[in-house]
Amino acid sequence: MVIKHLLPILGILGVGTGIGGLLLPQTAAPSTTFLLEGIALVCLVIYFAGNWTRLKTFSGSRSTRLGFNGILAILLMAGILTIINFLVIRHGGRWDLSETRNFSLAPQTLQVLGQLGQDVRVLVFAHERSPGFRMYRDLLEGYAYSSPRMSVTYVDPEKEPGLARKYEISKIDVAVLESGERTVHVPKPSESNLTSALIRVTTADAKRLVFLEGHGERQVTNQERGGLSLAKQNLEAQGYRIARGSIRKDLALLDDTAVLIIPGPRKSVEPDELTRIANFTAKGGRVLLLFDPQVTNGLEEWISQWGLTLGPGIVVDPEDRVAQGSPTALLVRRFTNHHITKGFTSPVLLPVLQPVSFEQTPGANLEFTSLLQSSEESWAETNFVETTPEFDEGTDKKGPFALAGALSRKRTGLESTPAMVVIGNSAFASNTYLQFPGNTDFLSNAIAWLADEDTLISVSPKESAFPPFIPNPTQEHMLFAVQVFSVPFLMLLSGLTVWRQRSRL
Repeated sequence: MVIKHLLPILGILGVGTGIGGLLLPQTAAPSTTFLLEGIALVCLVIYFAGNWTRLKTFSGSRSTRLGFNGILAILLMAGILTIINFLVIRHGGRWDLSETRNFSLAPQTLQVLGQLGQDVRVLVFAHERSPGFRMYRDLLEGYAYSSPRMSVTYVDPEKEPGLARKYEISKIDVAVLESGERTVHVPKPSESNLTSALIRVTTADAKRLVFLEGHGERQVTNQERGGLSLAKQNLEAQGYRIARGSIRKDLALLDDTAVLIIPGPRKSVEPDELTRIANFTAKGGRVLLLFDPQVTNGLEEWISQWGLTLGPGIVVDPEDRVAQGSPTALLVRRFTNHHITKGFTSPVLLPVLQPVSFEQTPGANLEFTSLLQSSEESWAETNFVETTPEFDEGTDKKGPFALAGALSRKRTGLESTPAMVVIGNSAFASNTYLQFPGNTDFLSNAIAWLADEDTLISVSPKESAFPPFIPNPTQEHMLFAVQVFSVPFLMLLSGLTVWRQRSRL
């Protein structure tokens, strides 16, 4: 009789110690867990043995059998769902069904992640209410999924100020990529910034870019509208080392240089400097030339040896001019299939530029590819006095023209190697125009191609499913006529028609 009164207590004790034993492995020794589970087993065995007759009678009823079958079906379905969920978590895939693939990483990023040879830790200093938190989370989930070497940790700098001080965090929404002893800060959540930082933090030696100075060129230290400080900032974010200087003052300036950039010289380059540039290219060095119209810089004869000629005249293109602005300011939308411009969708804004032409020189074994093209309606204006240029037959040369070009060296039995990119304008890379998306991508891609940094080809932002409509001048005139004249005229006509019909009633 005493045992029967103790059976409920033993049952409760068995269930309690069993649950406690399951919850204790993380905080208690294995022996404690084993003891609790043993006590639970003994108590439950005694409980079921003491209630065997009652359980046998209860289980024999029809309602119990139906209920048991229902419970068994529920448990079976729960087990199946648990197994499916486990398999999906461990071996499932990811699908991006959005029209513009907004939730998929770019091929450049996937290539970098696939070649990742060392562990990278990402610390995102943000909280859930901060503007960039969701963007970091959506992007980095794809990074971590694509490479097991990527780990992501989210840190609230207000709750962990010590960690924020350690990584020199002064504001929220900053990601820090860490690999070994290297750290790289990402101040803005974008795939381009994260991929560039990933390359930089895992690359031992960053390639060196040199901006030539001493001839009135645009300077990377200049933060004014005509300077190149924004270009320097973007290139450093992509993992390049930036240097600047004069060949005349620093004879070793071109040593260990991947690309020499000559950004719009205004004064003549001295013969001894030109000799050093020629020696640099003869040894396989690459050059980015940004030449402005109507400027003599002393490099004309040297580039003619490469078969290149700039000008004469300034390109006027009625099809690609910037709305109602200057007829010589072009919004170029015509790209070739070269590696630099492949997949371009954003137009490139080029203010006041000259055409680029190429003629193969005997024995040079060079290959020229036009990167940007003007329309068939374009021409090279040589009369610089007129404010509204018009095509003069016999004086002005008719287009289309190459506005920028890439020059490659053709090797016997090997693929062509980059040699030079020439652009008939330098202002497009200045702080004023570089914020235009197409300009940023074009400059970054040109330098990446010259430096053999295919993985640093700019990762452009995902295009909207409804891209903005940028009209050319002809379309702009049509829209103006429709909005200003046609719509009001139709409204007036419909009003008069209604008034006339009512007056007849």
